[in-house]
Amino acid sequence: MEGGISGVILAGGASRRFGGITKSNIVVDGEKIISRIINTINDLFSEIIIITNTPSEFQDLSRYRVASDHFQNAGPLAGIHSALISSENDAIFVFAGDMPFLSKEIIEEQTRQFRLNESEVLIPRIGELIEPLHSIYRVSVLPRMERFLAEGKNRAVRDFLSGLHVDYFILQDSEENRRAFTNINTQRDIDSIK
Repeated sequence: MEGGISGVILAGGASRRFGGITKSNIVVDGEKIISRIINTINDLFSEIIIITNTPSEFQDLSRYRVASDHFQNAGPLAGIHSALISSENDAIFVFAGDMPFLSKEIIEEQTRQFRLNESEVLIPRIGELIEPLHSIYRVSVLPRMERFLAEGKNRAVRDFLSGLHVDYFILQDSEENRRAFTNINTQRDIDSIK
């Protein structure tokens, strides 16, 4: 187990593109995405937190901590904020709830790199592509995040990151690595992976 870091799944709420179905509950290869994520990370983290604004949808996962956004309608950043408040650890490893193909090896290596540096956030990067929703955040960023969210002008994760000490976890540009960061946004995404 990775002490000092909580695993966090941003399970969000109902998705308009999927007729009100929460993307984490979409079935890929016979299994809900959230179950696939939990099966990948379960033995890596001493604490797993599910962030959702529809907690009733995840009652079967009650053995995990479930929390909702404190800032409503503020997107993924509000979910990260809620996880930072809920965590019993010094850092959180955030996973988007619509990533069905997470790589345990990448997660383990990213966690090792995080432990070796002083960054506030460690974000994976393939070429010029970064993935802030497969990243590790220190709880120490919480006061700045609260101020940023309270201002309410801009709630984009990338804009918040511009004021932090961010390092990058560089990955080779390969089909296997890109697949680990695949997320499901439309029915076409599901059809393309079957």
